[in-house]
Amino acid sequence: MGATLDGKVILLTGAGTGIGRACALAFAQEGASLALIGRRKEKLEAVAKECGRSPLIVPADLAKKTEVDRAVTETITRFGRLDVLVNNAGILFPGTVEEITEAQWDQTFQLNVKSVWQLSRAALPHFRKTGGGVIINVASVLGINGARKRASYAPSKGAVVLLTKCMAIDHGHENIRVNAICPSFVETDLTAAVIAGAPDPEAVRRERIGVHPIGRLGRPEDIAGLAIFLASDAASWVTGAIYPVDGGYLAV
Repeated sequence: MGATLDGKVILLTGAGTGIGRACALAFAQEGASLALIGRRKEKLEAVAKECGRSPLIVPADLAKKTEVDRAVTETITRFGRLDVLVNNAGILFPGTVEEITEAQWDQTFQLNVKSVWQLSRAALPHFRKTGGGVIINVASVLGINGARKRASYAPSKGAVVLLTKCMAIDHGHENIRVNAICPSFVETDLTAAVIAGAPDPEAVRRERIGVHPIGRLGRPEDIAGLAIFLASDAASWVTGAIYPVDGGYLAV
């Protein structure tokens, strides 16, 4: 059974850059119909042009429930169904518990956790109408292990990991599969900003590479291949799984 996505409708958040963009291009190549969700319309339009196949573009602030509901409604209106939800949007504020502000803590959990919950709730009824569905949550290796100055980000991703497992248990009998991908340090706009904000960016970059046995940082495409598999029927008996894609980071 091949990892084909022909005929599947996929709603992908954080689709404008990085891992989201790579997943969008990979999904399109595998034949999926796409709803691309993100904050910046111009970024989504650029990705849609690369994808071809006329994806739906939905600029939305997923920190707002009304925007979450609108994204799902517009997807159903356009395609008539929903088969796969990929919760990829996220935010990172570096800092210890003393350095993180209350506003940053709230923003982190609003986008990284609450939007995943709200999108999943909105998608579930549509999965049931077609006899099943797939949720793929993009968490992080820092949802499994802690790290310095990640006192809000790591707990938020840990919440996503356990939410993934709970939803897999609750909805497996409905043929709804829920899995999580846990990337390590992938070269995206988000991680580039983290490096650029360091006192010595080159030293930070060398340090980040050094903790990955494979000898390089991740690329967005490294994540997209697993996302294709999990979205496809080739993964029909895979649920509740937490997949590190980390260049060996957790093996050290």
